[in-house]
Amino acid sequence: LLCFCSNIGWLYYGYLKDDWTLITVNLIGASLQATYILVYIYYSTEKKNVLLKTSMALGVLIVAYFYFTTVVTEVNYRLSRLGLFCSVFTISMYMSPLVDLVKIIQTRSTKCLSFSLTVTTFLTSTAWTLYGLQLSDLYIMVPNSPGIITSLIRFWLFWQYPTGKEKHSSYRPLHA
Repeated sequence: LLCFCSNIGWLYYGYLKDDWTLITVNLIGASLQATYILVYIYYSTEKKNVLLKTSMALGVLIVAYFYFTTVVTEVNYRLSRLGLFCSVFTISMYMSPLVDLVKIIQTRSTKCLSFSLTVTTFLTSTAWTLYGLQLSDLYIMVPNSPGIITSLIRFWLFWQYPTGKEKHSSYRPLHA
């Protein structure tokens, strides 16, 4: 949901800036995220909870759209407010995998982390940070920097707690 909201926000930001890179990437991203959300809802056993969270996210997007189209009318001010709005979602999206940090350290297991997602996040956030640097756009550069930092933390966790070495509670030692 955070990624979907981020994609929609950046899509609108790209539209206001007439930046076809932002438009194209975030249109594809929003489409993929919407598909993922619909599939998740379909297969979810807790439909009520998932639908509630999805409805809340859509509500935030609708209120934001109303705010950015009717309340904030001056284009440069709209871009700066929208840039901050998108930054909040982007930073939240990059920080969300670290919610399990305490669990990972306690169990000494990185089972709940995806290595391929960590690599992808690192590459994506680095590319967007460099793109923001190239455009001198702090709203693109700054919120993507935490993606690099959180990816490096996750790489360190994978190095510190390799997947094959965690303790399995279902195995008991044999006594001879």
